Parts: sequence; C-alpha cells; structure tokens
Amino acid sequence: MTEISTAVSTSNFDYTPEVAARTAAIYEQASHAISELEWPEFAPYVDRIVQLKQERNAVILAHNYQTRDIFHCISDIVGDSLALAQKAMDVEADVIVMAGVHFMAETAKLLNPEKTVLIPDLKAGCSLAESITGEDVRGLRKKYPGVPVVTYVNTSVEVKAESDICCTSANAVQIVESLGADRVLLIPDQYLAKNVAAQTDVEILTWPGACEVHERFTPSQITHLRKAHPNVTVLAHPECPPEVVELSDFSGSTSALINFVTDEKPAEVALITECSMGENIASLNPETKFIRSCSLCPHMQRINLMNICGSLENLTHEVTIDPKLADKARMAVQRMLDAS
Repeated sequence: MTEISTAVSTSNFDYTPEVAARTAAIYEQASHAISELEWPEFAPYVDRIVQLKQERNAVILAHNYQTRDIFHCISDIVGDSLALAQKAMDVEADVIVMAGVHFMAETAKLLNPEKTVLIPDLKAGCSLAESITGEDVRGLRKKYPGVPVVTYVNTSVEVKAESDICCTSANAVQIVESLGADRVLLIPDQYLAKNVAAQTDVEILTWPGACEVHERFTPSQITHLRKAHPNVTVLAHPECPPEVVELSDFSGSTSALINFVTDEKPAEVALITECSMGENIASLNPETKFIRSCSLCPHMQRINLMNICGSLENLTHEVTIDPKLADKARMAVQRMLDAS
C-alpha cells in the first residue's frame, strides 16, 4: 500500500479562548495526567479530533501503551489489543481509528468487517508480528504434522489464517490446555511460550520471536532494582524472559497488571513493561509510588494527536483484508473467544 500523508497544517491549531472553553471539561477529566503547562499544546488537536469524531461517527480505540494525551484525552475505548477489538463490536460507529499498531487494526477489522478501520501511521508495526509469516507457519506444520498451532494475537492476519486458534497473554494457558493435545506449537513469542510451558504439562514448541520492548529486561536489572528499593512490588509482562518473570512478584497481561495495581494498591511498584502504560496507570493510582524501570515501544510512539487528526480528516489509512484470508483468520480468533 502506498503511504499517503495524514499530516495536517498546524497553522489553524492555536490555543484560543474558544478552544479553551470547548475543551475545558476534557481537561478537567484529564488533569490528573496532563499538566496545565502541556494543555495549550494538546488542546487544539483534541478540540478538532472531537469535532471530527462527531462528523465521521467515529470512535478511537487506544491501546494501554499509548501516550497520556491520547489515552486520557481523546480515546473512547482503552485496553489491550483484543479487548479493544471486542469492545468495538458493540459500538454504534461507522469509523474506528486504532491508536495502536497495525496488527491491532487488522484484528479490529476482522471482528468489525462492516466498519471502516483506520490506522494513523502505516509504519506503526510490531517486531513480534514481523518475526513470522504465513509461509513460516506452513513450514512448521510440515515439520510437526498434526501438532495444533496456537498463535498469539500479536500477529498478522496472514499468520492467524494459518493457525488453528489464537490466544492472548491472559488466556494462553487456558487455550493451550483446551486443545487436549500432548504437544502444542505456541507462536511466535518464545518468551510467552516458555512462561506458559512453566504452568502446564503440555509440551510447548516455540518460535524465536520476541517483543523488542520486553526482551530487553534482564534478571540483573530486577536484582539491582530490589537492592535499591527493598519494598518494591515487581510486576512483569509474560513477554519478558522467564528469568525475569521468575524474579517478579506477579506476571500478567496488560489488563492483569492494571487490575493488580488498582485492586492490591501496593505502596511501591515497578512495572516491567512499556513506559507509556506505566504513566497511564500511575496517573490513575496516585497513592502508589512507581519506580520507572520500563522501556518505550517505538512503534506505538508513531501514533500522535496530529496524525490521528489527519487520519480522521482524510479517512486514511484504511485497513483492508482479503475476504478469503479474513474468513480463515476470523475463525482462529472466534475459536479463541469460544474457548475463553
């Protein structure tokens, strides 16, 4: 697909008294996360995006890794990738803008085929999704005939279409065990697969893929963290290496990590995951002290207020999927939903 610019002119995005008045209620709700000093920079784009959402009958789905201005100011639905797509199925909207990466927009389109799904930047990819292709999955089937293929939702439609069933980081163990098989291919995240293997008697075969954010964390970092902060509660995403997960106090999906902080209210927390998510959780849990030991996802950072505004203005970039491919991929996702 040829990339079309979604840039918008900044000349008409001044922080005028009129803009301030129209966005006052939004800022009041987001003031726990956005400072007064920052707001004049964000407000003109927030104001225009709100207008465009009404004109286009659009909703914005924002992943937990999105920046504070997107997450707290313009999103209609927030959550992890699958939760976003599922919730969008219940929304009365013609247009969905995915404030996330490309595989998330594809999944939203799979579950909402009649809606127009847009992604503000085509280069918002994913190292994990790009680590495997449909051809790779076909090769694995030849190498391991009869072994069920469980594919993480953090993959392309092409890969999902070659799979038996999908899973999330939250339900991976449940999905693997639901198949009633002695051996299962769990792809493409090698670390998620190894962490699942530690929780089940099913033999897990892996693929050498990884999230470039989570694979950076090391056991020595956790050890040093605990020395510097003896009372810290360490929460790790299961895309981290098993040695890191073993040293954590709790490991779970993005939603599970959020729920842990909200429900358990630990005094001091270190989130071993993506930085923007840490900021978003911290702003909602001011009583908890957050130790900043995280890493930014460069792909998520490609989404910003300006290109979201441009995407709504020009209806770019629309996500389209070949119907035959979509049917097969949708089946793998639906099987997961049924098994869950």
